Amino acid sequence: MKVDQSALKFNQASIILLLVLAFLLNATWLVAFVAVVMLVGTLWPEAGLFKQIYARWIRPAGLIKPNVVDDDPRPHLFAQGLGGIFLVLSAAALWLGVPIVGWSLSAMVILLASLNLFLGFCLGCFIYYQLGRIGVKPALPSWQPARTKKS
Repeated sequence: MKVDQSALKFNQASIILLLVLAFLLNATWLVAFVAVVMLVGTLWPEAGLFKQIYARWIRPAGLIKPNVVDDDPRPHLFAQGLGGIFLVLSAAALWLGVPIVGWSLSAMVILLASLNLFLGFCLGCFIYYQLGRIGVKPALPSWQPARTKKS
């Protein structure tokens, strides 16, 4: 399987930028928006908004060069799904009037996305592989590679 690492980095940078903006503007709706984008992109990878922006405008404009490598997209999707869940909890805490919890959860997502973007370490991917080592294989049908028919 192939993964465009540039698309992953664009995704991470978009998440970081929007969550920092959400904090600066105290915009709970923006946290919820990023959560939805992340969860939709996890459940239906082709529909990921940041992936679409990258594929339709950023890459064709030559703003970021593709870096396609042999990799398994499932750990990255698992990590994105975890981040989306944390952001759902963050938005809920913010709407329920518990800003310390809400912004702390958002800060964790910012920190972990930054760790991946700048240092190349994906904690969600690490958790995915550790779960696999103990026999737990997190997967969704949309994460499976397309099967080609043999003639």
